[in-house]
Amino acid sequence: MITTEQHDKLRGWFTGRLPDDLFESLTEVTVDREEITVVGRIPEPRVAEGASAAEKEAALQSRIQEFRERTREQRIEVAHEAEHRFRKKVSWGAQCGGERALFTHIAAPVMTRLRQPERQVLDTLIAAGVARSRSDALAWCVRLVQRHTDDWLTELRDSLEHVQRVRAQGPDAEE
Repeated sequence: MITTEQHDKLRGWFTGRLPDDLFESLTEVTVDREEITVVGRIPEPRVAEGASAAEKEAALQSRIQEFRERTREQRIEVAHEAEHRFRKKVSWGAQCGGERALFTHIAAPVMTRLRQPERQVLDTLIAAGVARSRSDALAWCVRLVQRHTDDWLTELRDSLEHVQRVRAQGPDAEE
């Protein structure tokens, strides 16, 4: 968990370091203990007037794929520098119109101990075909909780940030 000031500095570093022509705008910089995810908006392709929804969607997805391939070397260069500086892996994504795609992002293993009733929930999701494994089922549960408790999680993160600021002002704070 990082403070708003630390997040702003991180976002500022990427804003200043990214080539001007890489993204139209930097839409998101997200960070956790393992990874920094950078997502930017890219220009939408021009499609014929009256194009179907399927044609528009395919054009947006193709534009994101073209961006991914064309900018690979630039993104790798920035990622190496950021990984050395911030000691975290850097992942990338692009947003084009209503489409958003993440690429080169990591899936970090998380160890947990579950009692039988909790394991039964995961096994039910597997049996129902919602998930392929307990790991997939647990990730599905986390996404569901995240979707339905976003306001609560935001308030909790804000509170944690306040605790970090107060701790930083304590007697062990660096002068």
